[in-house]
Amino acid sequence: MRILLVEDEMDMAAALTAALSRHDIVVDHARTLEIAEEACRSGVHDAVLLDRKLPDGDGLSLIPLLRREQAGLPVIVLSALGSPDQRVSGLDHGADDYLAKPFSTDELLARLRAVMRRPAQLGESSVSVGKLRFNLTERLAEVAGEPLDLTRRELLALEILVRRSGRTVARSALEEAVYGYDDEIASNTLDAHISRLRRKLSGADVEIHGIRGLGYLLKAAI
Repeated sequence: MRILLVEDEMDMAAALTAALSRHDIVVDHARTLEIAEEACRSGVHDAVLLDRKLPDGDGLSLIPLLRREQAGLPVIVLSALGSPDQRVSGLDHGADDYLAKPFSTDELLARLRAVMRRPAQLGESSVSVGKLRFNLTERLAEVAGEPLDLTRRELLALEILVRRSGRTVARSALEEAVYGYDDEIASNTLDAHISRLRRKLSGADVEIHGIRGLGYLLKAAI
């Protein structure tokens, strides 16, 4: 699972990131609405954990943008504003759940599992291009019914390319999808991952084209 954590308190963000990472959850941290707005446009997150009291506004104002970019994306508000009226306001703004601070990691994990199980969040379950089929729910890729052996980063790159098949995916969007915000990456690292991905897609009747100065495009082979 990969989540976007929108939280301005650095100690809280560090503690949550460490706790969630122990459960194999990749955490991208944004400390302001401005950073979060840019991050949510990447379309790579499975859920959002959203604080309300941010330096540049109420976190609830981010929810309409999240819904436009990815309608079924689960959003859990994490806030010290925990009165009944404040909880109702958060849910009425479109949040899927509202957890008042302080809370336990176990409870947060349970609520994450609950919102991820909801059928309404699943949307389209798979995408097929050529002989390639990508299960968006299980994050599994197969060619002609045979599963592909992909690394985590190859899988993340393939997912965003498949989701936007037939369209050019900006290099920056791919890098955001594949690498964490704190990862240091060389200029040719993404190209190396795409090159290995091309080899593994041999026989899938799909092509990954490099668009000079822009990014990459996946489409069915002609």
